[in-house]
Amino acid sequence: MVQVEREKVLPIGKVLNDKSRPLKERFRALFTLRNIGGPDAIECINLCFQDDSALLKHELAYCLGQMQDKAAIPILVKVLEDKHQEPMVRHEAAEALGAIGCPNVIPILEKYLNDPVIEVAETCEIALGRVKWIGQKEDLTDDNPFSSVDPTPPLASKNVAELKSILLDESSSLFNRYRAMFSLRNLRTEESILALSAGLKGNSALFRHEIAFVLGQLQEPCSIPFLAENLRDTVENEMVRHECAEALGAIATEDCIGILKEYLMDEKIVVKESCEVALDLCEYENSPEFQYANFLKN
Repeated sequence: MVQVEREKVLPIGKVLNDKSRPLKERFRALFTLRNIGGPDAIECINLCFQDDSALLKHELAYCLGQMQDKAAIPILVKVLEDKHQEPMVRHEAAEALGAIGCPNVIPILEKYLNDPVIEVAETCEIALGRVKWIGQKEDLTDDNPFSSVDPTPPLASKNVAELKSILLDESSSLFNRYRAMFSLRNLRTEESILALSAGLKGNSALFRHEIAFVLGQLQEPCSIPFLAENLRDTVENEMVRHECAEALGAIATEDCIGILKEYLMDEKIVVKESCEVALDLCEYENSPEFQYANFLKN
């Protein structure tokens, strides 16, 4: 990663931490800092954990995990331990610790395996599984066609029926079901995407939210009805609804834009903000600049 001078990083951090700026601008600043990396970028992100937006703070934790810089571990531990932080923020901090994968985080993850917030407890279980898996593996390549650091490795199977059976098996460990999830994602077929979409009816809110996340990565229109159903369900966990909104933003069809506009005034702030950010993503995905860049890439 290219070193960027502190003088260039700090103005980006100032945008991120400026509560008067539109959320979409602050998100763009965050993603820029994630791509830059280094101690100054991490410190700018750390300062933002005092913000009021749970959506933004959860994305801060996610980005720190994706950066995989051990310098972020103390920050993420502090967020996980802070009971005043929203559950979705603490959950993301635990997941980020798993993404970094350093064995010295095992005691802190074990400490919160029985957290009263079920999403936090379940995330610590999955993060522990990943850290221990890393410790047992020499080759960490997992045929991931995406650039993300995933909470678990995929399973070796490419049989959709078998993977769907594991995915929907409520008696199986979440770690194993996540592995089936990422295997189905990596197949990138309509059959595998429809199998994934069935997971939006699972018992665990954490599991449903991750299903929505991978459907957003896939950006396939066949998942739109399933994502829309969970977004429209006002008794659904707000963490799941938020992820469905962002997935629809990534797919970015006219149908998605219409659905997202329905919830711009949702009573759940994290859902409302997610729709705002998702609509900005729709605008970008449909811009001539993005279309041209995508044409060159393919």
